[in-house]
Amino acid sequence: MNSVSFSVLSDLFHEILSPDLIEVNDDFDEPTLTVYTGSNVRILTLLRDHKKFRFRQLVDITAVDYPEKPQRFEVIYNLLSHKENMRVRVKIKVDCRASVSSIIGVFPAASWYEREIWDLFGISFSDNPDLRRILTDYDFEGHPLRKDFPLSGFTQVTYDPNQERVVYEPVKLEQNYRSFDFLSPWEGMLQKTDAEKSS
Repeated sequence: MNSVSFSVLSDLFHEILSPDLIEVNDDFDEPTLTVYTGSNVRILTLLRDHKKFRFRQLVDITAVDYPEKPQRFEVIYNLLSHKENMRVRVKIKVDCRASVSSIIGVFPAASWYEREIWDLFGISFSDNPDLRRILTDYDFEGHPLRKDFPLSGFTQVTYDPNQERVVYEPVKLEQNYRSFDFLSPWEGMLQKTDAEKSS
């Protein structure tokens, strides 16, 4: 299938995956399918089992945050077909209050990826039996890969020798650490040289 032209491949996706398929694009020489959010389980099952595809390996699941869009997040599934020597990317668009159907019934390895996305983006996956934080602490507030999450975070973790334990405190940054000078010394020298040349 990797030798098939994109237009033929696109027609095949439309034929087999309709009516849940929104569009097919050729992004970075890989087919990218945008599907309806509620269709992710059906589409991924078809991609795994259909004899024309056989995408049997879930490479990973990730997400992207677009805070300015009405459907703020995209959840992206990356699949690999060893038989057809081909990859495919499947995207669904998700509202920040919506829940996505878990795909652990299709790909059991998805469980940890879904936990990671919930932890870092706050996207909930229904039917995931173990949806809890995986990279941040259990008492962590917020979701650090959302674009509205502050760069400095909300709390800092330190070890208190008097209490002999780890303690959480509000972030305290000196003001001079918040002021950044993006002009490197070399750029400053070049600008000065250019200014001297013009005078």
